[in-house]
Amino acid sequence: MGEKRIAIMQPYFFPYIGYFHLLHAADSLVLYDNLQYTKKGWINRNRMLHNGGDVLFSIPLRKASDYASIDQREVSTDFDRRKLLNRVRAAYRKAPNFAATMNLFTTAIDHPESNLFRFVKHSIQLLCDHLGIRTSIIDSSNVPIDHSMRGQDKVLAICRALEATTYVNAIGGVSLYDQADFAGKGIELRFIQSENRRYQQFHYPFVAWLSILDVLMFNSTETVRDWVENGYTLVANPTPVS
Repeated sequence: MGEKRIAIMQPYFFPYIGYFHLLHAADSLVLYDNLQYTKKGWINRNRMLHNGGDVLFSIPLRKASDYASIDQREVSTDFDRRKLLNRVRAAYRKAPNFAATMNLFTTAIDHPESNLFRFVKHSIQLLCDHLGIRTSIIDSSNVPIDHSMRGQDKVLAICRALEATTYVNAIGGVSLYDQADFAGKGIELRFIQSENRRYQQFHYPFVAWLSILDVLMFNSTETVRDWVENGYTLVANPTPVS
């Protein structure tokens, strides 16, 4: 059997470039749908550029139990899509790749799905198609494991269920996992070391690690595809991003 790389992540709305490095590096991405929704995370919000600084944009949600899972949350019926689109339009209308990126973002925002998980998953698939990423996306609830498990035990169970030879994780998870535990299960543990490429953001000082929305606004699709494909390395012991 050849190498089979698995990544496991929460669904994030228009995440930063490192998320797409992870997607490109994996053969399959397991997307958590039955994990508890976390407030102030990145599932339904991200950062964009506004007047030289970073500001949040978000998808408002209906009120729900603090214990509800991601796939139990719903997009608010009061979500003013036009207001968000106008806000993004005002911030980026003079960006060099505005037209194509605004069309992509509008398609994501106007998706009629009210379920949060499916709404965000649609945007991830949309971006993958745009960037030429062919990684398969699997809902975590469809993986045959004991879903009451948590942390590393759950990750290992998913990897074994999908016959993974390598688990690829974001650099932020370095402290969460033990190399020896993965090796004991016959699974390599690797982390994405993303290259922090700078690009021109109008006349402002560069603000790093904003949403892929920002990256696409200021760079051609071909340039972003190259960054996705060649802008990272897989390492066992990464150094922190800066």
